[in-house]
Amino acid sequence: MVKKTMAQRREGMLRKPEWLKIDFNTNEDYMDLKKMMREMNLHTVCEEAKCPNIYECWSVRKTATFMILGSICTRGCRFCAVTSGKPTELDWAEPERVADSVAKMGLRHAVVTAVARDDLEDGGSAVFAETVRAIHRRMPNTTVEVLPSDMKGTYESIKTLMDAKPDIFNHNIETVRRLTPSVRHRATYDRSLELLDRVKTISPDTPTKSSIMLGLGETKEEILQAMDDLLAHRVDIMTIGQYLQPSFKHLKVQKYYHPDEFAELKEIALQKGFRHCESGPMVRSSYHADEQVNPEARQRQFGGCL
Repeated sequence: MVKKTMAQRREGMLRKPEWLKIDFNTNEDYMDLKKMMREMNLHTVCEEAKCPNIYECWSVRKTATFMILGSICTRGCRFCAVTSGKPTELDWAEPERVADSVAKMGLRHAVVTAVARDDLEDGGSAVFAETVRAIHRRMPNTTVEVLPSDMKGTYESIKTLMDAKPDIFNHNIETVRRLTPSVRHRATYDRSLELLDRVKTISPDTPTKSSIMLGLGETKEEILQAMDDLLAHRVDIMTIGQYLQPSFKHLKVQKYYHPDEFAELKEIALQKGFRHCESGPMVRSSYHADEQVNPEARQRQFGGCL
């Protein structure tokens, strides 16, 4: 097979607009945090998913989204840069290492996500739950947001995770219904919606959150329908961001949305009834996540001073 040249690979790709330029700021704070993550043998979705906000979050906000259950995902979604394949065995010491890192960073809000582990009966929910508990034990005033896979939609796995009492439950539908089969591997639109709704049944007071990427070929009508679907399944918070192609083997960007379009969608989302909405070209699922916790959790976090 003849390999394609760089020019051939770029053929048909849209040129990035000015508002999507990223400033690389690998300052001392960023490098110190990166070193600590390697020393603790931890992974972050910030690095694995090539998040465009990594320099702002690590250098300015000093926040990070920890990725547990290894670095290899059992799924191969066509938008995601995380490595897929056969995962390594479970590391039950990982929850304490995450908690240690949260303490060293002095985080007020920690986000914990994971690769999909379809090889595990519980989808990894037991390790997820222990990570939440470890953070709460070590840093009782730190709020914790979890961002799991659909864990095959099993009630027992969801219940195991929610019994650990995370402050926000986040699970992304990623795209509109029509595009889901071509974008997400082994995941379904309805199973994700049902998962979010079941969380509300188990823990009615826990805020739920979901995200979609734009630029994959969706229509505005489909975006608005996705909003309605999330609200119908009792989702409180929505984030909307621009899809960026992580490599040539991933799905191509069909459209770059202008910041004004994101601003309009945010207004529509709030008018429809979402409690909070982050919407912008660089917005990702855990962007400004510390601002989205519920009032009770924030009161605990700041010692009664809001």
